[in-house]
Parts: sequence; structure tokens; C-alpha cells
Amino acid sequence: MSAHINDRIALFPDTARVRVCVGETVIADTTDTIRLEERGYPPRHYLAEAAVPARSLMESATRTHCPYKGDATYFHLLIGGERIEDAAWCYRRPLPRMAAIAGRLAFDHPRLRLHLETG
Repeated sequence: MSAHINDRIALFPDTARVRVCVGETVIADTTDTIRLEERGYPPRHYLAEAAVPARSLMESATRTHCPYKGDATYFHLLIGGERIEDAAWCYRRPLPRMAAIAGRLAFDHPRLRLHLETG
């Protein structure tokens, strides 16, 4: 699957190892990702939900709408008794052309580091 969804967004399967970390704590470590490239934004890696322990996530009240992807639900990250607000998001039911990212999690927060290792 390599697809230019429209003149703005492209999706690519990615075999890079992606690790999401807060300090020395690894939140996720997977090679099951989809890289989303959207004009005007840095590339985002959407990780399979199974790559992130459910106990590490707490759904927040934040919701956003993207005219290209659909409605996003946000999650707080729970690490050692600490809560990092709105650190991840997921399109549970994205627009049909974005179905490949359905149920996958993307991360972005100043306290998080994404490490990419290409093989």
C-alpha cells in the first residue's frame, strides 16, 4: 500500500522500527506502522493500537476534525502516576480514503521522543 490520497496526503507502509519514549520509559516499540505525509506537516507514524499497552492510555475529552482524515479522539498518556495531556490521537472511523489509519495511534507532545530505526 502506497497511496496518494489526494494532492495533500500520502500513506506509506513503513518497516522502520518506531519507539515512542518519555525519558527512558518506552511507551511503544513496533515495526507495524503507517507513515502519513501531509503537506505542511511533519510525517506522522500511525502505530497499531496493540503496540501501546492499554493501561498507558486514557481517553481525553479532546476531539478534533480534519476535512481530509475525519474526526480524531485524543488520549492522555499515563506514565508512573503522571498524566501527559493529549499525547496521542486516533481516527477510529476516518474518512473512507483514510481507512488504513483506522484505530491506529499517532503521538505528538514536547515530552515524547520518537526514535526511528530503518533496516
